Amino acid sequence: MRAEFINELLNATVTVLETMAMVTPKPGRPFIKKKRISVGDVTGIIGMAGEKGLQGTFAISFSESCILYVVSEMLGEDFTELNDEIRDAVGEITNMISGAARAKLADMGYHFDMAIPTVVCKKEHTITQVTKAPVVVIPFQTEKGGFIAEATLWRGSAG
Repeated sequence: MRAEFINELLNATVTVLETMAMVTPKPGRPFIKKKRISVGDVTGIIGMAGEKGLQGTFAISFSESCILYVVSEMLGEDFTELNDEIRDAVGEITNMISGAARAKLADMGYHFDMAIPTVVCKKEHTITQVTKAPVVVIPFQTEKGGFIAEATLWRGSAG
């Protein structure tokens, strides 16, 4: 995966959370996922389809403490448990991040259509990327916990 894809996802993640929730996530060092499984409490996943058979996925997976903090800041209410409002907010956050990254990538000549995000809300669920293509993970920290963003891109059917 090209560095500009990762940079735009990283920048979009930080910008969306700063703008929408007044939360400044601190990115860690990106790495290639060795095991195909990630663990999270709430995850938004969105598919991408581009020109010339370019396909991929973007996922953002929050710990419970982190997403309760982010959504509380975003909506100005005190959330204390995972519920439908949290699930909806994660879908919106996923859409906003992927949309912001997609706009910047379009300026570079990469055009993608995005699917509707899927949100999984269950403590310690696993995310498995079904592809042979590398999956890049960017860990983030906030003052109330961590989350990861991960993306993969390939040409053809299942990478």
